[in-house]
Amino acid sequence: MDDADRDRDRDADRGRDRDRDRDRDEGMVWYAAYGSNMDARRLATYIAGGRPPGGSRSYPGCRDRRLPDRAVPLLLPGLLYFALESRVWTGGLGFYDPAQPGEMPARAYLVTPQQLADIAAQEMHRAPGADLPLSLALARGTDRLGPGRYETLVCPGMLDGRPVYTLTAPWSLADADLNPPSAGYLANFAAGLADAHGWRLDRSAVYLATRPGAAGHWTAGSVMEALRAAAEDGTSALDKPP
Repeated sequence: MDDADRDRDRDADRGRDRDRDRDRDEGMVWYAAYGSNMDARRLATYIAGGRPPGGSRSYPGCRDRRLPDRAVPLLLPGLLYFALESRVWTGGLGFYDPAQPGEMPARAYLVTPQQLADIAAQEMHRAPGADLPLSLALARGTDRLGPGRYETLVCPGMLDGRPVYTLTAPWSLADADLNPPSAGYLANFAAGLADAHGWRLDRSAVYLATRPGAAGHWTAGSVMEALRAAAEDGTSALDKPP
């Protein structure tokens, strides 16, 4: 093969790469994380595979392991609450009820539909590999894909011309089996709020202590103590508290 042939092959490879990138960009969607995946370091393990800081579970990762090009903070209409029992953290899990009044802080990552499907599978402790139907949630705002705790797809709107999707339970807050979250889970939430929104620990403590499921069990003061302890002993991704 002469130099001219090598140059043509390189140009062809570059062209195929550009086509793949363009096709990927044209089909991108926003995945809105409102719990522990607000921390980009944790979300990276769902995409690239691995075990997050302080985590007890390793994730297989997505079929497409490229990390998001963009991540932006946003507020979703609705409410965060804690219910059921986490297999990873113990204590209640975070869920989203879009029908409730108020706003819920979240973080949107620009991903492919395939990556969104693989993240959803890992949230349900399943192997990634099956795509999700997105059209019904886009048209109606919600689509119950199955009975599982994170098998209801919600599309609360559009961002920069692309649909925003998140995952929650099929029931409403009124029907939820509320359960207080563990200290470790709250610390992970706070790490995400700091990473995504720049919230200080005191602001996160007030927010988390007043969510249904946590309220009445946790106070802002006791959450603050738990967050400081996690930051000091390095059991979460939290930076040292101010």
